[in-house]
Amino acid sequence: MRRALVSLLLALVVVAAGCSQGGSSDDGAPAGQGAGFPVTLDTPGGKVTIDRQPTRIVSMSPTATEMLFAIGAGGQVVAVDSNSNYPKEAPKTDLSAYQPNIEAVAGYKPDLVVYSDDPGELAAGLAKLSIPALRQPAATSLDDTYAQLDQLGRATGHAAEAGRVAATMRAEIDKIRAAGRPEGQLTYYHELDKNLYSATSKTFIGQLYSLLGMENIADAADKQASGYPQLSAEYVIKADPDLIFLADTKCCGQSAKTVAARDGWDQITAVKEGGVVELDDDVASRWGPRVVEFLKTVAAKAQTMEAVGS
Repeated sequence: MRRALVSLLLALVVVAAGCSQGGSSDDGAPAGQGAGFPVTLDTPGGKVTIDRQPTRIVSMSPTATEMLFAIGAGGQVVAVDSNSNYPKEAPKTDLSAYQPNIEAVAGYKPDLVVYSDDPGELAAGLAKLSIPALRQPAATSLDDTYAQLDQLGRATGHAAEAGRVAATMRAEIDKIRAAGRPEGQLTYYHELDKNLYSATSKTFIGQLYSLLGMENIADAADKQASGYPQLSAEYVIKADPDLIFLADTKCCGQSAKTVAARDGWDQITAVKEGGVVELDDDVASRWGPRVVEFLKTVAAKAQTMEAVGS
């Protein structure tokens, strides 16, 4: 499944960053104030009008699921896709976000469907059934994350809660940047899967590392400007990163031990100095509130490695 995710990322890497994700009510006032409905939202999939506060939400995006529960709309969610494994109380089903089945989704009688990508005819099918649907594509920056939180807040009647979540995230991230930014510029390699696909500084995950002043070894290898180049073992060994972050521990069984066993990798500084970090694949691949958790992990390890090298 991880290989499919990487392939999907490669195919959909160019996301319309300029798409507005805000919204307004029909009378021109800011949508969501006082949880007022109907609400019309401008989304990457076009304008969406939600006549009343939804009570039967289906989430076809693990990140949207995390956001919905974070802003207090979890009680309105009746079903989530098969990859939505957080939080644990999310009503997980066998609904596939990769091959969505319109009839199966409609079977939950949703009054709102939230999705990220549409590999088939999900949006068109829901439109035929007059089911409101919000498209929230993969974020390209933290601003996209905050905008999506705001949009979900307006769409569900939890605008104030969504604002508080975003404000808390901003404050926590500012704190991490202030306390966790190393004095020297550490180099790193972020591994998406054991085939050595990585993510450059232009991607969402890469920008998070950049907040801590870290240098991405994948940047120079991205000749196609895809954002997700496939590196070679020789390239990684020669680049000799100070830190290696494994975002393929669940999908591919990778660990500090398996990395050290790779031919020649035992000579990499990150391996020799204990700088291999086993990430939670899910936390490292989603753009919701848990990016704070991700940044804390990265900052803590960066500080440790800086202390070792000093």
